[in-house]
Amino acid sequence: MAQPKIIVIGAGICGVSTAIWLQRYGYQVILMDRGEPGMGASYGNAGLIAQWAVVPMTTPALWGNLPSLLFNPKSTFSLKWGYMPRLVPWLAKFLSQATDAKARQTVSHLMPLLSDAVDQHKALSSGTPVAQWVVDSKISYVYRSQAGFEQDAYSWALRREVGLVPTILTGAQVAEEEPILGPTMQCMAVLEGQGHILNPGQYVKELCAYFVHGGGTFIQAEVQDFKKSNGKITAIHTDQGEFECDNAVVTSGIWSKPLMKRLGLSVPLEAERGYHVVYKNASILPKNPMLAAGKFGITPMGGNLRCAGTVELGGIEYGPSKRPIALIKSFVKDAFPELHYDGTEEWMGFRPSTTDSLPLIGQIAQSGIYTAFGHQHIGLTSGPKSGRMIADMIDGRVSNSDTSAFDPARFM
Repeated sequence: MAQPKIIVIGAGICGVSTAIWLQRYGYQVILMDRGEPGMGASYGNAGLIAQWAVVPMTTPALWGNLPSLLFNPKSTFSLKWGYMPRLVPWLAKFLSQATDAKARQTVSHLMPLLSDAVDQHKALSSGTPVAQWVVDSKISYVYRSQAGFEQDAYSWALRREVGLVPTILTGAQVAEEEPILGPTMQCMAVLEGQGHILNPGQYVKELCAYFVHGGGTFIQAEVQDFKKSNGKITAIHTDQGEFECDNAVVTSGIWSKPLMKRLGLSVPLEAERGYHVVYKNASILPKNPMLAAGKFGITPMGGNLRCAGTVELGGIEYGPSKRPIALIKSFVKDAFPELHYDGTEEWMGFRPSTTDSLPLIGQIAQSGIYTAFGHQHIGLTSGPKSGRMIADMIDGRVSNSDTSAFDPARFM
């Protein structure tokens, strides 16, 4: 009997993880992407395996902070105002989630997806050369003062309720923990037992190479449409021709939205435009990754320092903005006054974000077409588990996790 053929559309961390787990389960898998593996959002993120990122942006505090977020020139949140008319429907639904009940509900849904993320990355890469990129570490939330930490009391209360209890350091203890920090940073909340990826783009690229070495196929092609018979997927139409399949999995990040329209689904998906600056051959590096004021991810990557963060809502058509990069550079200059480096790399990418801060993981009706996208800023973290969940669904394996909150049917 011939192996069932599955096409995975999108070669970021979610797609590559899905392809590898399906391959391990004995399926014939084709992985497709319009570009090279790992060169989208997977390339430019902070590299944090963010098991602690269970609290959504949409907490009750969002309403009070909204004027400052929108109009403070130093805010790490910004809008492309020319995009605002198209953004309003999404933004209205997003803001409607900013209640205590809904925030707590989101935490309860995200916790099972994120809580074992480091172990999921290790399970994906264990026994392969790719495992070198997965590193155990702490994560430290860094604040200018204890008052800044206390302003995050609501979010920390939610984290504590699910077992994420930090060690609080103040004053001289902060510099002792992280000598790279200057005197403007006076409070730190440290979580043990975390992890990060030393080079996210290379990690995904090598995972794809491992998949191909194991007998998988990677094809660089742009998917244009789906061919169905009696409601079931039979083939994928691409700019490189038609490819028959028994199942398809859409893991294309922000590019999943037009593919969903081909299937008659209007998914409220917008791009969180994220930025990074890499400081090459940095003279000093942090011992462990840090999250500054809950906004900037700071990660040692080899001899380089990557600082990633900010949220800009403005679609995918506009080019990069100057302000987010300037904010990152200003923060680094203030926080790391002794830092010297040989040069910088600047980058912008698109994080696919839904109105309810939850990804779409599951089958669309009984079509044989599955989804794993919409992970906002936790794509790298949850990609391996999301891929494994999809592989389990296709293979008929019983999951220990309740995946109903991620069902794409909520947008049908």
